[in-house]
Amino acid sequence: MPDAPAAAPVRDPHARRGPAATAVALARASHLGPTVVVTSLCTALAVGVGAPGGTVLLVLGVVLAGQLSIGWSNDWLDAARDRAVGRTDKPVVTGAVAPGTLRGAAVAAVLASVLLSLPTGLAAAAAHLGAVAMGWAYNVRLKSTAASWLPYAVAFALLPAFVVLALPGDGRPAAWLPAVGALLGVGAHLANVLPDLEDDAATGVRGLPHRLGRRATGVLAPAVLALAVVVAVLGPPGAPRPVPAVVAVLAVGTGAVAGAVGLVRDRSRLPFTLAMVVAVLCVVVLVASGARGAVT
Repeated sequence: MPDAPAAAPVRDPHARRGPAATAVALARASHLGPTVVVTSLCTALAVGVGAPGGTVLLVLGVVLAGQLSIGWSNDWLDAARDRAVGRTDKPVVTGAVAPGTLRGAAVAAVLASVLLSLPTGLAAAAAHLGAVAMGWAYNVRLKSTAASWLPYAVAFALLPAFVVLALPGDGRPAAWLPAVGALLGVGAHLANVLPDLEDDAATGVRGLPHRLGRRATGVLAPAVLALAVVVAVLGPPGAPRPVPAVVAVLAVGTGAVAGAVGLVRDRSRLPFTLAMVVAVLCVVVLVASGARGAVT
């Protein structure tokens, strides 16, 4: 009988990947959508409150570095869980990037965030680093507890406060601004978890949305986000402007539709999609209202 063919050698998939492919994998592993949205929101808010060009660029760099560190640490820490449920949308699962590479990138991004935040002043740096710490706390432990909403609430409250505190002078954020951020964060957390509830539960993740269940989360997420829009419109001093007021009505209506669908069709993806629409409307109102009464 002829000899059996030799088994093909097993090669490290990372060894064949060049710098460009690794960069693409790192971008995908950074949770690129939320990273871009949060960074853009903070940068747009800085422009809206009249920050000088140098401050706007600092805000962009600081927030981008912090968000990258949160995204990369999430995929690094969740690598085993994601493999267990076959999350092929994750580069670390497909072998496009190694967990060790994500760990190194996350640590480097944290250090960059610290260094970049120092020129914004002690109060601003503390606010931003507090937001980043909340993101890491969620990734490390809190995502699996009933307090999973808390890091989102605190981090999203601190981010617009950071933008205001980074401005030249001694201005302070108006109370309504971090309130809108906190509501936006909680609503985003509830909506963001909706598509992955079953996969998360299968690997032992039991955050607040998992404990509430799909139906309750599908109703609550758009409701909280719609409330954030209302506060963003009514919070600044004076009568609401026409455009933000119209956007608020649209957001409340969209949230009501999303909640109704979530109540009667808990397996539908529509509540998640509509909740994201409400979140975008909230961002539009927040940026539009940022220049009016955000600084005290």
